[in-house]
Amino acid sequence: MIKPMRDFALETYMSKWEFVAKYNMTASDAESMRLPELLAMASDEDRADFDNLSLGYTETFGAPALRQEIAGTYDTVEPENLICFAGAEEAIYVAMKVLLTANDHAIVITPNYQAAETIPLSICAVTGVALDIDNDWELDIGLVERALRPNTKLISINFPNNPTGKILPRAAFDALIGLCRKHGIWLFSDEVYRLIEKDETFRLPQAVDVYERGISLNVMSKAYGLPGLRIGWLASKDRDFLVRCERYKHFLSICNSAPSEILARIALKSRDRILARTRGIVRNNLGVLNDFFAEFPHLFDWREPDGGCVAFIRYRGADGVEEFTKRVVEEAGVFFLPSSVYRSDLTPVPENCLRIGFGRRHVPEGLTALRNWLRRNNV
Repeated sequence: MIKPMRDFALETYMSKWEFVAKYNMTASDAESMRLPELLAMASDEDRADFDNLSLGYTETFGAPALRQEIAGTYDTVEPENLICFAGAEEAIYVAMKVLLTANDHAIVITPNYQAAETIPLSICAVTGVALDIDNDWELDIGLVERALRPNTKLISINFPNNPTGKILPRAAFDALIGLCRKHGIWLFSDEVYRLIEKDETFRLPQAVDVYERGISLNVMSKAYGLPGLRIGWLASKDRDFLVRCERYKHFLSICNSAPSEILARIALKSRDRILARTRGIVRNNLGVLNDFFAEFPHLFDWREPDGGCVAFIRYRGADGVEEFTKRVVEEAGVFFLPSSVYRSDLTPVPENCLRIGFGRRHVPEGLTALRNWLRRNNV
């Protein structure tokens, strides 16, 4: 059943607390950097391009030099297989509007970033398939297959997953590709946390590299920690799809920010250095989180996620997660997202969970504030 788009619960909740809470312990992005830090990584040529930039319109598909650098992050993608957007959100919106019609059916994995289901639901029938919290957030490919209909046009996935940090085992990923190929279904793959896996052996290939109807979404915001640039992109081998996306983009951002395109290019040329920094912060924070949660096993059901820099964990306190997250942000300035933010119109989402983010350097300081609050309140 087609539904009108409801308010984006996560973004509404974030707008209330993200910039006022002292310790944002639910952030989904990695530690960012100041502009001088990024510019210090630039070659003389790229710095000159930035300093002498004309602040006019840019190409709707994205600057050619930027798309050349993005293409280098894939195994089989050329610049003509890419289109850039103002962040990942615009890319999700455009892709769903271009691919789906009222006569189609889509399958979406839950829990998710709400846009992954709310936008398709405003267009066509959608079925949700839930990750299983009691089985380490596994995805049952059999359930996906049983959800198929004759008019299923798209399956939407996100691994490493937001909010759980789950990564599909490679065998399950390959089975999903096989299922899509058998039925001619598009696979929309949100890959914004790729390259910050707990173990490199967990890393999945990018959908566009292994499947002819695979569409890969990525962005500078998450693993690269540069959300202020507002540069995202879609990679696809289907030129008609990309051209239709370009036509739709004419009604939205039209083109990207010219300064951001150069800054994203600089960052991608230094991606090994930036990603190593992100992985180092995440690895250090996971060690601190392991120690913290070992102190409070009666309150939190903590398991290290497979990848990314977020986790979705059960809160076991008698007060419930909604009251806990409300009190701890108001009284200690420690901000988490509760289960209610991840309510789905497709499947039940486990209650009494909270999203913790651990991609930023202040995580140890935030945990100290949380520990002190818990002890003061004898929780």
